Amino acid sequence: MRQIIALGGGGFSMEPDNLALDEYIIRQSGQQRARVCFLAQASGESLDYTVRFYRAFSQLGCQPTHLSLFACPPQDAAALLLAQDVIYVGGGNTKSMLALWQAWGLPTILRQACAQGAVLAGVSAGANCWFEQSITDSAAPRLDVMSGLGFLSGSFCSHYDGEAERRPTFHRLLAEGRVQPGYAADDGAALHFIDGALQQVASSRAAAHGYRLSYRGGEVVEEVLAGAQ
Repeated sequence: MRQIIALGGGGFSMEPDNLALDEYIIRQSGQQRARVCFLAQASGESLDYTVRFYRAFSQLGCQPTHLSLFACPPQDAAALLLAQDVIYVGGGNTKSMLALWQAWGLPTILRQACAQGAVLAGVSAGANCWFEQSITDSAAPRLDVMSGLGFLSGSFCSHYDGEAERRPTFHRLLAEGRVQPGYAADDGAALHFIDGALQQVASSRAAAHGYRLSYRGGEVVEEVLAGAQ
């Protein structure tokens, strides 16, 4: 069973006093003391971000660790990642993160980890990366389309209710035919995919939802996917 959980926003990095989405992710591993590895490349491996990860996931009773791609000597990425129950990707610059991952061969390792049963999860850039395309400001002065790893079909937009330009930009790009149909998630909402199909939307607050978007009959169709708290 291949599981990927894409957070539009929220989790320990945005809601340190509300770890509902992080708890949801851990439960999907089926482990009482889940081994969880943090990938913080999108934030330039921010020390503060990494410390907050350790604090949150230690509080949740997990066995937290992290992978650095800047350490000298470098860590054995395959050995570390393939031993995890959950791999959690932080937010930041999607383009820079993916370029670094490609240089170190992480896409192949992550695909193998997922096939072996590890839950792949992430927020913002850490959610964008799993899809074929995403709406991001990582590659240009304004929001635009960027290619991802393609572990999940279609497109994705994070922070759907948290940043004013997200929804109109996604709608415009769909109408222009520049982005594939796909999904969006509010801050506080997470889309849970199993074997490539959306199974559930989890939320940390009542107003947080997921969305399915397409372009049909000359107009954008946006379906609200209510989150289960």
